[in-house]
Amino acid sequence: MKNPMSLEGNNVIVTGAGQGIGEAVARLVVDLGGRAILVDLQGDKVGAVAASLGADRAEAHVGSVADPSFVQDMVGKVVARHGAVHGLVNNAGIVRAAMIHKMSAATWQQVIDVNLSGVFYCLQAVGRHMLERADAGDKSPATIVNISSDAGRRGTIGQINYGAAKSGVMGITMSAAREWAPKGIRVNSICFGVVETEMTETIRSDKFRDRVLAQVPMGRFSNPEEVSQPVCFLLSPAASYITGQHLSVNGGYTIGV
Repeated sequence: MKNPMSLEGNNVIVTGAGQGIGEAVARLVVDLGGRAILVDLQGDKVGAVAASLGADRAEAHVGSVADPSFVQDMVGKVVARHGAVHGLVNNAGIVRAAMIHKMSAATWQQVIDVNLSGVFYCLQAVGRHMLERADAGDKSPATIVNISSDAGRRGTIGQINYGAAKSGVMGITMSAAREWAPKGIRVNSICFGVVETEMTETIRSDKFRDRVLAQVPMGRFSNPEEVSQPVCFLLSPAASYITGQHLSVNGGYTIGV
């Protein structure tokens, strides 16, 4: 039986792929037979990940998803080199914490630019390409997975910028799914809980750890390798009839929400 999660022959762009969840997703894309197009602002890190995966299975593009010109140019280069983009994982994100009454306009805008506008720029650029393929009669895979968060469902203390951005990602997902479903383009989001990455070091510290875990029925945090699997599930043929959905991967933190 053919693996229903096979990504054989698929070219998949993964943003924020220099470490953490993005790196884990890129590695699993390659393990499942796909080619990973790694995008990150940290050139040394993303280059090292791409090199470890092999030039025939991965390549690195260095730049910011908050720059629409970079995004459009990057997608154009990938299409010119490989013929098509079959999948996009909008994973790039940053955290800039401050309580609401102390948050500067710059701190607000930095997170919105990367975590919300960056998702839109990448989705728009890849979506345009996928629409052109669909209009030409190309029925090869066309899937987008946007990484959201529990912060977008329940709110978060000290990160109103992050929570607002992640709620917005869910709205982007639903709107794009409705517009593009007739063309065979699937768009879904994943809402993670606390994943063991550099970004979550503070919330996993002794000061907050027990309080957070008390709200997670499974009683533990997840890791990048574990959460990369549902991302690739949504990219794969196994999810061929799923679009416009928000999959919670959080150990039960948002049961019923």
